[in-house]
Amino acid sequence: MGRSELPLRYGMNPRQTPTRAFAAQGGLPIKLLNGSPSLINMLDLLHGWQLVRELKAALGLPAAASYKHVSPAGAAVGLPLSDALRRAYFVGNSSLSPLASAYARARGADRLCSFGDAVALSDICDASAATLIAREVSDAVIAPGYEPEALTVLRRKRGGRYLILQVDPDYEPPRMERRDLFGITLEQRRNDRTTDRRVFDKIVTTRDNLPEAARRDLLVATITLKYTQSNSVCLASDGQVIGLGAGQQSRVHCVRLAVAKARRWWLRQHPKVLDLSFQKHLARSSRNNVIEQYLQGDWDGRADQLSEWFRSSPQPLSESEKTTWLDRLTNVSLSSDGYFPFRDSIDCARQVGVKYVLQPGGSLRDEEVTRACNEHGMVMVHSGIRLFTH
Repeated sequence: MGRSELPLRYGMNPRQTPTRAFAAQGGLPIKLLNGSPSLINMLDLLHGWQLVRELKAALGLPAAASYKHVSPAGAAVGLPLSDALRRAYFVGNSSLSPLASAYARARGADRLCSFGDAVALSDICDASAATLIAREVSDAVIAPGYEPEALTVLRRKRGGRYLILQVDPDYEPPRMERRDLFGITLEQRRNDRTTDRRVFDKIVTTRDNLPEAARRDLLVATITLKYTQSNSVCLASDGQVIGLGAGQQSRVHCVRLAVAKARRWWLRQHPKVLDLSFQKHLARSSRNNVIEQYLQGDWDGRADQLSEWFRSSPQPLSESEKTTWLDRLTNVSLSSDGYFPFRDSIDCARQVGVKYVLQPGGSLRDEEVTRACNEHGMVMVHSGIRLFTH
């Protein structure tokens, strides 16, 4: 957008200065509209923009992502929200644009990890999306443009220090990318293969029915993985991420982390959780933490805190109630950025209703993993495409 260099507040840590973002050739494809970015802000925003741009291209729907430390806490496309999700995401009965719905879903995937996020939007930010962003604890946003009212709302955030970037939606980076590490420059072709419906060509399980909703959710999960620190596994449902396991050295640990997050996402929609009666002074971010503690059931000796948090004492959620509710979660889609070396990941994924699986394939135990999917009545696709990101 003309400028070739943008000074940054600091690098990975405040002591790492001077720091800058610059274009080796031509101008930067970004424009600073408000605030002062750090290097981590830039990493989150630039990764997030690529993710939502690719989601929009693949599915033709507005997309949003919530980024923290170079991995998405959530990502989604702009489908309408159910009444339960509206309550779980604290958006009430307000009218939401498709872009705002996408952001509510992205933020709601993991409300703990989204605390202090960087937001990426595929479309021009409207007032509906800006109003939701303004209510959350967030550090930055990137979008291809902003409606005047939206920009006014966002510029008031964080005492006028909220970071707002505008990106050129037509910009394409060079084919080759470089990274300096320990005085050595590493170079590779960037991962420019688009993720589209060609990935569904090779179904390897006995069951081969892949509904349109499952294809959509597998694309959401797979494109999210492309911009997530590896190893990573993503669970998606209803057009949004519901559990993401990122940056683990073991594949099954990725799955366990994603499953734990998906369980929490689903339990937040239990009627007892939705009916929790919070004290009016309790901030939205504090309510998220209280819900976590409620789901853990750790209330012994905390009567004073309970009265501080709730207007009326909450009814506990028993283990049997949790199990019954979790049994209702089904038709979940799972994507993995690398192959499954053992069947343990499939057995674990079954706990949260996974029915559709996409992975590269290529393991020595592919037959064993396929057999596990057949035993659990899953449909599995081999994409042949690894999506590691480091």
